[in-house]
Amino acid sequence: MKKRIWVIVPVLLLSLMIDAQTEAVKITATKGNEYGLTYTLPKTVLNVDIQTTKVKLKAGQFYQYAEKYLGVKDAITENKEYWEPDKVDVWGKGIPDKENTYFIQLKSGGMPFMYLTSDGLLCSINADPDFSDMPKLRLSPEEKPAGTNFNTASVMSEELLMAGSTSKMAEIAAKQIYRIRESRMNILTGDADKIPADGESFKLVISQLEAQEKALTEMFTGTVTRETKIQTYTIDPEETMNNLMVCRFSRYFGLVDKNDLSGTPIYLTLRTSENEQLMPVTKEKIQKGIVCRTPGEAQIKVTLSGKTLFDSTLKIAQFGTLTVLPGSIFDDKKNPDKAVFYPDLGALKKLFR
Repeated sequence: MKKRIWVIVPVLLLSLMIDAQTEAVKITATKGNEYGLTYTLPKTVLNVDIQTTKVKLKAGQFYQYAEKYLGVKDAITENKEYWEPDKVDVWGKGIPDKENTYFIQLKSGGMPFMYLTSDGLLCSINADPDFSDMPKLRLSPEEKPAGTNFNTASVMSEELLMAGSTSKMAEIAAKQIYRIRESRMNILTGDADKIPADGESFKLVISQLEAQEKALTEMFTGTVTRETKIQTYTIDPEETMNNLMVCRFSRYFGLVDKNDLSGTPIYLTLRTSENEQLMPVTKEKIQKGIVCRTPGEAQIKVTLSGKTLFDSTLKIAQFGTLTVLPGSIFDDKKNPDKAVFYPDLGALKKLFR
């Protein structure tokens, strides 16, 4: 068994989505290249996407009066920040395996062709490539709901500002909240002296009242803001990996380097599945055919403090076996065969005429 080196490379994804589409290059077997085509099979690297959220708590200026005036018992009483682990996703991506680059010589006259990715991975023969199943980033930061921007100072009445103590200010603010709620209820039930003339005006008035109530209420309850971040770690897998430390998670700093003892380790464990034994591929077959892969499978689990964050089976190209398609079926002058492959796995997807 070849010895592989574990490589863990952190990559910060600044809300940048990975494009699943891959540029393909058409190579035709002609006299200029002696009717020979060169291509490379992939090996799978694992991308471990970890999503975390920074939570910011800010106490309101009247927090000590939240229960007295609004009946709120869980108001934020102090400013603080901390991180939470959210989601983990692991997915495989094919990169060129330099030890599995092949050359095939075809007959003249038929002009068979290949599509290769920009880095030489086999996509198709005598057919257009298909990238619909290419892997991509599946996690994305949660979109924040669009709220109404409201200046808190604009809801502070003259009476509130002129109050001589924090206690009196809180009392006045609470009365404003109840007046706003009453006004909104009157509009909704049709009991208000003046009802908005149309639907859009109605929505605008209700929205403004809700924004005023929210701004005043947060003076008692405080505010919570969340900032989501996704970071990716790339791993070159071995056939057995027991508790490989990917990185560490700190409640105070989020994801940190695996050497940073301020965090708790995030571990990845990999177990290969039993693969079907195929006939060995001889050098003679390789020279006369198209080599492709039958990928293997591996069970992958990611844990933090004993809690499972990810557990699934993935296909790993290099854990499988090699197979060979006869080269002669592709250079028939009248009716050549066509093949489409999974570029990231090197596996045959479809063979047809």
